[in-house]
Parts: sequence; structure tokens; C-alpha cells
Amino acid sequence: MRIPHPDLGLRDIEEFTYLGDACLCERPQTSADHGNFCDYLYLRDNPAGAHRELWFHEYGDQSWLIVTRDTCTHEILAVEYADARPAGRRA
Repeated sequence: MRIPHPDLGLRDIEEFTYLGDACLCERPQTSADHGNFCDYLYLRDNPAGAHRELWFHEYGDQSWLIVTRDTCTHEILAVEYADARPAGRRA
């Protein structure tokens, strides 16, 4: 599988580390109740189809990417920098 890096073009998956569901970027506030924080830590969807994933370009430019990938076909539908989200939604 190859990931189309936004600035560096197609890169081999061996350069990246998969870090899980992109929802990890949506960390609850420290004031959130215990149940919300446990949900954040342990509950994940396992969808068949389009899924947003967090990838780290470990053997490249050290960037964090959100890759939208079809989990059935492995087709990559979109790639964006993880910090491209609106400022109010950053962890």
C-alpha cells in the first residue's frame, strides 16, 4: 500500500506507523467525566468502508496525517495533515 503524502507524493507504507482511529485527535477535556474519558480510551468503531485513521510519517518528515481509507478495499480516499483541523477542535 502507498500513501499519497500531501507534500511528498506517494510514499511506501513502510515509512509510516499506524496509530489508530483518527478520533484519538478528539481528546476530551481534562474536566470531562470518567465515563467520557473511558469511552475515549477504550471504545472504537470497526467500520467496513470509509474510515479515518491517524498515521505518523516516522521514516519521513515526522508529520501526522489523517488518512481516510476504505477498510474493505484499502483504497485511500483522502489524506490531510492532522493539524489541518479547525483550531477549536485541536487536542
